[in-house]
Amino acid sequence: MKGGVGGGGGGCGGGGGGSSYALHPKRRWKGFVVAVLGLVILSMLVPLIFLLGLHNGFHSSGYVSESRNSVPRSFDHYSNPRTWNQSESFDFSSVKDVTESLGKEDGNGTIVEEATQVSPPKKGLSTPPPVVLKPPSGTNHTKIVAEVIKSVGESEKICELKFGSYCLWRQEHREDMKDMIVKKLKDRLFVARAYYPSVAKLPAHDKLSRELKQNIQELERVLSEASTDAELPLQIQKKLNRMEVAITKAKSVTLDCNNVDKKLRQILDMTEDEADFHTRQSAFLYQLAIHTTPKSQHCLSMRLTVEYFKSPHDIEVQQHEKYMNPALQHYVIFSKNVLASTVVINSTVMHTEESGNQVFHVLTDGQNYFAMKQWFSRNTFREAMVQVVNIEDLNLDHHEEGTPLGLSLPLEFRISYGSATNKLPTLPMRTEYLSIFSHSHYLLPEIFQNLKKVVILDDDIVVQQDLSALWSINMEGKVNGAMEFCAVRLGHLKGYLGEKVVDGNSCAWMSGLNIIDLVSWREQNVTGKYRRLIQELSMGEESALQATLLSFQDLVFALDDNWVFPGLGHNYDLNTQAIRRAAVLHYNGNMKPWLELGIPKYRKYWKKFLNPDERYLTECNVNP
Repeated sequence: MKGGVGGGGGGCGGGGGGSSYALHPKRRWKGFVVAVLGLVILSMLVPLIFLLGLHNGFHSSGYVSESRNSVPRSFDHYSNPRTWNQSESFDFSSVKDVTESLGKEDGNGTIVEEATQVSPPKKGLSTPPPVVLKPPSGTNHTKIVAEVIKSVGESEKICELKFGSYCLWRQEHREDMKDMIVKKLKDRLFVARAYYPSVAKLPAHDKLSRELKQNIQELERVLSEASTDAELPLQIQKKLNRMEVAITKAKSVTLDCNNVDKKLRQILDMTEDEADFHTRQSAFLYQLAIHTTPKSQHCLSMRLTVEYFKSPHDIEVQQHEKYMNPALQHYVIFSKNVLASTVVINSTVMHTEESGNQVFHVLTDGQNYFAMKQWFSRNTFREAMVQVVNIEDLNLDHHEEGTPLGLSLPLEFRISYGSATNKLPTLPMRTEYLSIFSHSHYLLPEIFQNLKKVVILDDDIVVQQDLSALWSINMEGKVNGAMEFCAVRLGHLKGYLGEKVVDGNSCAWMSGLNIIDLVSWREQNVTGKYRRLIQELSMGEESALQATLLSFQDLVFALDDNWVFPGLGHNYDLNTQAIRRAAVLHYNGNMKPWLELGIPKYRKYWKKFLNPDERYLTECNVNP
């Protein structure tokens, strides 16, 4: 019985032992699951701690303080940390983040000393404690600095590539920034507008919201009345300080970063649109200023026209024979500008020894004819004679009846070109203004039927030497003596001129100073050739360029480069010695010397041939 009981007990015991071993693996499985879940949660929390900046003293994840904005302003100090001093505004917490991201131990196991964050100075302390910053000894710091320098160099190259020589000119002519307070006000207003919508949504910060709104309105009112520092009110510094305090409070409030980011992007887009608008507006006003007569010169023309009809005129006696005497030196000027044509005539006469042999024919339109007539009857140019011709009143044999004659001035085309050789493939593009004959120039053989040779002078030139030598030049049977522009050859324009180009190596030529052999012109029938090309092309002003270059193929005599020096109407960087040596200065381009857009340092060569004591110039306030 005992044995049975014992056996039963043993059986119970065995059964009990069997049940305990069956439950033990389940408990181990539950423990394993709990450990895995703990590791997963820990792996998620650790990156969050670093991302939220909790490892730096559990700072807020909102916007950082304003002192971080000073880092870009101290960009130059990245290259040499030892040059930092206490007087410069710099937040070393950003450098600390960099050093921590680089690692606290270099490859050799050396511990890198961290930069401690500077706490704001407390009351009673004049200066914060000095901070010693040591860059990491590894290669990561060098890599970061190299990447920064590389990015700066690439941005300069992109700037030069996009804006051309303007970037180089801006670096050479950099000036101190003006109106710093106005620019700072606009910057603070920009920041306040970005924070205000987010602060206004927080009921707990109604006072701060009202303060921001009030400061924004005050600065907007100030900037609407002042555009320079001199126009700002005396109490502007107090308003700026109040705005700074309000912005500092707004930055200390925990905000939704997405809202501030959206507002900043919205303001940035609006600013870009405004900048684009002003760019287009300035381009339009620039073109308007180029093609519009200044108010003072319009006054001069009107006063002269009125004076012409009020005053009696002497009948010209025996002047027509002198005007058409082929033994004299005849100069032709196409112009609608009284001042421009006056400077051309006066500068030519002042540099000649025998002004009695010179005859100037000023061809103008009906609108400016009476003003020109009155002006040149009041003013004399030594012994030279001046004839004013209204091109609209001419009765030409080959002109179509019923079609009014109109004056067209020399045309200017802007041409950009660069090096096409393999040796210098990276030369920057250059821009030149190519001036050519207009439709009116091809009427010269019919207007001056008794003359054999004339010299055409554009109204945007200044003569600095005697031009009498031009009349003794042997043109070798050519029609047009002009300055060649070999940077552009007809072969380069073959796609533009078509298959009618005879010699692709022929250089383009420019108007400004041209010797015209009217006898050869009539023999070659240049006018007829030009009219046929115009009818075939019929492309507006562009057809005039094509027809002119094709009409004078193999008919151009190249003048020496010392005769004409172009570019004073568009090029800021010209050689002063070359300007003084040239016989003729050509202000080709948009910046004519009689306009406010004219280049100031070149305007003096033009202005000295005007008489400032002339009564009409004083009354109309003409002071180019």
